[in-house]
Amino acid sequence: MAHIESRKHPLDRHPRLNGTAALTALAISVPGAALAQTQGEAVLPNVNVSANAADTAYKADTAASSKFTAPLVDTPKSVTVITKEVLNQTNATSLQEALRTTPGITFGMGEGGNPAGDRPFIRGFDSQSNFFIDGLRDPSSQSRDMFNVEQVDVVKGPDSAYSGGGAVGGSINLTTKNARLGNFGEVTAGVGTSSYKRATADLNRQVGDNAAFRINVLGEDSNVAGRDHVDLKHFGIAPNLALGLGTPTRINLGLYHFQTDDMPDYGIPYNNPVSKYNTKTGATAPTTAPTINPNYSKNGDGGPLNVDRANFYGLKDRDFRKTEVDSGTLKIEHDLNDRFTLRNSTRYTRSSNDYVATNPGDSNLSIVTGTTLPRSAKSRHSVSDGIINATELLGEFTTGGIKHRIATGVELSRNEVDSRGYTVTGTSLADIQNPNANDPWTGTVARSTQGARTTTNTLGIYAFDTLTLSKQWLLNLGLRHDRFSTKQEGYSTDGSKPTTANLSNDSNFWSYQMGVVYKPRDNGSIYLNYATAANPSGISSGDGADSITLTNKDLEPEEVRSIELGTKWNLLNNKLALTGAIFNIEKTNAKVNIDPFTMATVGKQRINGVELGFAGAITSAWQVFGGYTYMDSKLVDTGPSVWTTRATPPYTAATSWTYNDNAANKGNQFPNTPRDSFSLWSTYKVMPKLTVGGGAYYMSKVYGDAANTKWVPSYWRFDGMATYDVDKSISVRLNVNNIFDKTYYNAAYATHMVGVAPGRQAMLTGIFKF
Repeated sequence: MAHIESRKHPLDRHPRLNGTAALTALAISVPGAALAQTQGEAVLPNVNVSANAADTAYKADTAASSKFTAPLVDTPKSVTVITKEVLNQTNATSLQEALRTTPGITFGMGEGGNPAGDRPFIRGFDSQSNFFIDGLRDPSSQSRDMFNVEQVDVVKGPDSAYSGGGAVGGSINLTTKNARLGNFGEVTAGVGTSSYKRATADLNRQVGDNAAFRINVLGEDSNVAGRDHVDLKHFGIAPNLALGLGTPTRINLGLYHFQTDDMPDYGIPYNNPVSKYNTKTGATAPTTAPTINPNYSKNGDGGPLNVDRANFYGLKDRDFRKTEVDSGTLKIEHDLNDRFTLRNSTRYTRSSNDYVATNPGDSNLSIVTGTTLPRSAKSRHSVSDGIINATELLGEFTTGGIKHRIATGVELSRNEVDSRGYTVTGTSLADIQNPNANDPWTGTVARSTQGARTTTNTLGIYAFDTLTLSKQWLLNLGLRHDRFSTKQEGYSTDGSKPTTANLSNDSNFWSYQMGVVYKPRDNGSIYLNYATAANPSGISSGDGADSITLTNKDLEPEEVRSIELGTKWNLLNNKLALTGAIFNIEKTNAKVNIDPFTMATVGKQRINGVELGFAGAITSAWQVFGGYTYMDSKLVDTGPSVWTTRATPPYTAATSWTYNDNAANKGNQFPNTPRDSFSLWSTYKVMPKLTVGGGAYYMSKVYGDAANTKWVPSYWRFDGMATYDVDKSISVRLNVNNIFDKTYYNAAYATHMVGVAPGRQAMLTGIFKF
């Protein structure tokens, strides 16, 4: 049994800096009298708890980010922490697999202009641009692996005060495996069905009294279960050096390299590819009412096309996706005294996303009426270079009998994305029912001569403070100001006039966070929280869904605010965390098209929801992790219906105009926002050496578009796991995902296609610790 007691060192709240010993220290304790500067100060009592580390493997007591100035039980906001143990037992190798364990998150799809990669929707809002690595924003479109990750924090609800621009639904922070004192290592080797082969190595060595080196390595070569011809090859390496551990000044240097070589998979088409209204052509927007497309009546009901789940419509001789990420991080921190710590972190990241993929059908009527469909090519070749620097002051002090725990800082970043895709020639048709990925193709793939560079600079200044007003009352405050500037410049490589317009947007905005916490008991809290977020045009820097365009370049940031009432409790001797919250989120100036040439922030969107969560041990043998989320989403005001075009001026007589029936979408459900979602992962130690467990996951119907005409059905999925410990050093784990081989769809695109989830797959992993 490990004896846990409170400490006064300001960095004890940040376990990723000071090792696992601090992980639960301040989360189950509060400042004691030793921190008082004057008599009569209002302080909370020390709480000493005996707990076995295995009993709290699913439960985290603090978030990794230093901006959270209180333990999770006293943080007035919904935060889900996916611990290392949950990641390992579920065999979560990708970010999408890791996030399956927490409800309220869906994944969207990308094409070319909106790139393929991780695209989570948190509480109804696109969060593709809101990833963080060790608290620093991680830009660019990527597909992230978990080999160098030991904790995932999901902040739910608007949190621009914490994360800056774009965090309207929430954000995701990945904590990496940093070097620490002591010697340990772990090697895993896994094999399984669908040619699954994956190996990792994690080696940590102390190289002096105050220094350590750690390295993580990954190799994987696998197919995707239930999908023909879809395979992946991944390699990663991440060395990390830590100096000055256990001393007032600490330095950490980390490098990271990850590369993929996958067959891109755009799933299967919807069964209603035909638009309701006819398109029109001309140099000016039509002034007449739209006419109904005569083929519209031939559409299906909007769900996935009824074909075999394994159907792959791509071409093996043409399609590819290769990505590469390289980064270097330098972190220096110094304890000014026993109350304050100064930290500076710098990261440089260069990433590339390079692919040609088949979009099955591309809204072609033949999907409904014919036997073949065209293999439309979508492509991208983008390179992102980003550098970010953050300086923080962390500490605690007391004034007038009120204790403050603060985090203040300044963040500077610059990100440049160079995007120049491919010109793909040649045609190919696929049999709708029995596509052949080896069909002949005689076209060409060449880099486009037209491209765009998008440069984004940001400056953020923030301050957070948790004020202990009395034994029962705490006040959590956060304030941030952001200066955001983005610029897009078109270019050509053949001397021709660039087709991409030069655009820019400059925005300044404030974000707020205020929460009142009442503690009826030391181990629980009831809170009320108010938070805001801002979404400036071009937040994705040309490498995501929200890029700068001719119609949004002059708009003020979209504004979002949320009100959340919740309660959090640590029960069963601090082994089990239970949370519950009701929330209301409103975007009051959503972007909508008001005429063919103008977009305005006049729309309104609203979500009312309930979220329940649980994490930890019910008994010494029984662990649980998961929750339930209900979201009632509504497009309250969608603006007028208008004719729109994707062409850029000057328009020609051949310009194509489509009718955007905004008004008809009023009252509809948000895209990518399920009404109900549930997740449960649970394990039970049936014998000292044998642990069995499994997962149950539910997602209700999800729409892909604002018109609610394209959708994927609800589903249940069940997983299983068994681990046998041969001895203290060797164990074997069997995972079976999608036990009943359920055919379901895990992503709904706004048009064209749906993502097909993997079928049943069994994976046997050997774990060797030393």
